[in-house]
Amino acid sequence: MRLWRDPLRRRWILWATMGVAFLLVNANRLSTAVLAEDLMAAFETTGAQLGTLHAFFFWVYAAMQIPAGVLADRVGPRRTAAIGTGVMAVGTIGFAAATTYVTAVLARGLVGLGGSVIFVCILRFCATWFRADEFATMSGLTFTVSGIGGVFATTPLAIAVGAVGWRTAIGALGVAGFVAAVAVFALVRDTPARAGFDPIEGVPERETLTHAQLKSSFADVIRDPLVWIVALMLFCSTGVNLTLFGLWGVPYVVQTYDVSVTTASTITLLGSIGIMTGPPTIGWLSDRLERRMELMVAGGGCFVAALALIAVVGKPPLVVVGAVFLLAGFLVGAFLLGYAVVKDRHSADASGVSTGTVNAGAFVGAAVLPTVIGRALDTYWTGELVGGVRVYTPLGYRIAFAIAAAAGAVAFGCALWLYRHERATARDTDAGDVGAEGLGGE
Repeated sequence: MRLWRDPLRRRWILWATMGVAFLLVNANRLSTAVLAEDLMAAFETTGAQLGTLHAFFFWVYAAMQIPAGVLADRVGPRRTAAIGTGVMAVGTIGFAAATTYVTAVLARGLVGLGGSVIFVCILRFCATWFRADEFATMSGLTFTVSGIGGVFATTPLAIAVGAVGWRTAIGALGVAGFVAAVAVFALVRDTPARAGFDPIEGVPERETLTHAQLKSSFADVIRDPLVWIVALMLFCSTGVNLTLFGLWGVPYVVQTYDVSVTTASTITLLGSIGIMTGPPTIGWLSDRLERRMELMVAGGGCFVAALALIAVVGKPPLVVVGAVFLLAGFLVGAFLLGYAVVKDRHSADASGVSTGTVNAGAFVGAAVLPTVIGRALDTYWTGELVGGVRVYTPLGYRIAFAIAAAAGAVAFGCALWLYRHERATARDTDAGDVGAEGLGGE
C-alpha cells in the first residue's frame, strides 16, 4: 500500500499502465513484417499494395497527432488514452477477421486511429508527474516500452502465427487491448492533485488550457521553424525504422538469405532491442550532460553509415545485418531528443500540442516510406512468385536500403541545422550580454 500512497512511486505504476497500451500499439504497427507473406497470399497484393496496407495505419496515426495533442491538453491523458486503446482493440479484431483487402485496410486504419493518441498522452502525463530534467529520460523509457512491443511483434508473434494462425494471434492482441483500456481508465489520473496528492516537488501544476490559450499555443508552435525541422528529422528517422522493422526487414532477410520467417524475425528483433536500449540511454545522457544537439549529430552520422553499408554491399554476412538493425534501433534515440528540444521551447501546459505536431511528422514518414520502398521493389521485380508471394531481387533490396540511407542523411542534415542554430543563438546571447555589461560600465 505504501507504493500506492507515495506519489513518487505511484507515478511509475500509472506510467507503466499507459505503457502497456503503448506496447500494444507498437506490436500492432510492426506486426505486418512477420505477417507480410501471409497478408500477400491472403489478399493477393503487390509490394506497393502491401506497403499501402501497412502504411494506412500511419496515415491515420499521423493525421491524428495534432488532434491527439489537443485532446491530451483539454480532455486529459487518462480518458483520451483509455478510449483510444478501446478503439484500437476494436480495429485489431476487425483486422483479424477481414476477408478482403479493402476491409483489412479500413480495419488497420481503425487500429491507427485508436493507437494515435496514446504516445502523446503518455508524454503529457510525464509533463505533469515528472520534473523537466527527467523528461528526456522518460520519453526514452517510453520508447523502451515501444521496443518491447516490437520484440513481441517479431519472433514471439512468428511462433504464435505458426502455432495458431495469423488471424487468431492478431485477435488475441485485440482482446489484450480491451483489458489495457479498462486498466488505464481505472488506474491512471491526469495530475497528482486528481490522485489526491500535493504537487510533486519541482513539478508545477499544469492548468487545463482554455480554447483561447490552446489556439494561441498552437499558433506559436506552428510558427516556430525549429518545430518543422524537428518534424522533418523525425519524418525521416522514425519513418525509416518503422519501415524496416515494421514491414520490409523480414522479407529482405527471408528472400536474400533463404531463411524462415521465424529466423528472419529474430534478426529484426535486434532492431527492437536497439529501440529498447538506445532512446533511454541517450535520453539519460542528454539529461545528465545537459546536451541535446551534440548527441543528435554524433548518433545521426552513425545511423546513416549503418544503413548505407547494406545499400552498398547488398548481401553482407547475416551477423552484419543484425548489427545494422541493432544500431539503427539504438541510434534513433539521438533523433528522438527532438521531442525534448521542442518541449523545452514551448509552454508545458501545451506540451500535448507541441509533441503532437512534431510526432505527426514522424508518422507521415512511416506512412510514406513503406509504399515508396514497395514501389521500388516492384520496379525491379522479375515476375517470380513462390506460393503467391512476390520474390524480389537483390538489386531491388539494395535500392530499398539506399532510399532508407538517403532518408537518414536528410535526418542527419536536420540535426546539423539544429546544432548550428543552437550555436548561433548562444553566440548572439553572449554578444548581447557583453554589450549590456559594456553599457552598464559606462
